[in-house]
Amino acid sequence: MIGFYDYTVILTYISFASSVSGIFCATTGHLRWAIFFLAFSGLCDMFDGKIARTKKNRTEDEKSFGIQIDSLCDMVCFGVFPIVLCYQLGMRSVGGMVLLIFYGLAGVIRLGYFNVMEARRQMETDEARKYYQGLPITSMAIALPLLFVVSPLLHSPLAFKVILHLLVAVVGALFITNFRLRKPSVREVILLVGVTAAAVLVILFAWQGWWKLVRGM
Repeated sequence: MIGFYDYTVILTYISFASSVSGIFCATTGHLRWAIFFLAFSGLCDMFDGKIARTKKNRTEDEKSFGIQIDSLCDMVCFGVFPIVLCYQLGMRSVGGMVLLIFYGLAGVIRLGYFNVMEARRQMETDEARKYYQGLPITSMAIALPLLFVVSPLLHSPLAFKVILHLLVAVVGALFITNFRLRKPSVREVILLVGVTAAAVLVILFAWQGWWKLVRGM
């Protein structure tokens, strides 16, 4: 078979499978589980690079494949999947669809730019990247679950939809904004994972208010 299948890319493949499962859930109305799969894909993405770098004797082909497959899967996981999910959540007007197209295009541009810059960087050094250029596309795997957690505090479906539209617009714009964002430390990654996991547990098993808002759209 063509391709690479060792442990350095396994989390990337799992993340992809999780997001496709989430797309199935979103299109069949199982939105809580769709959010779960989005967050799980984000969790996999947080650690796939760290695991890949534990293999010290990676060939140049393996490194290049890792860069490309990570970005291709990220576009599905954190580009296409959130677009499908947000469409199902009510972004069905012309304005909403324009925002979703912008979000997807910004994600594609960001990932393409990252591939070029990362390939150049890895030719110069084997050190881990210390800064992101612009907002990572994975950030939507944190932003959407947190929005769902606070949604019971909102008083109308309209308020939820307005915030959802703003979130998509702002996150998409930050994908292609030229600023440096420090990569989180191990402790900060653990904190992000904990917060997101708590948010997902709340969505799945506790608060139901957001579900009423979504169904009211």
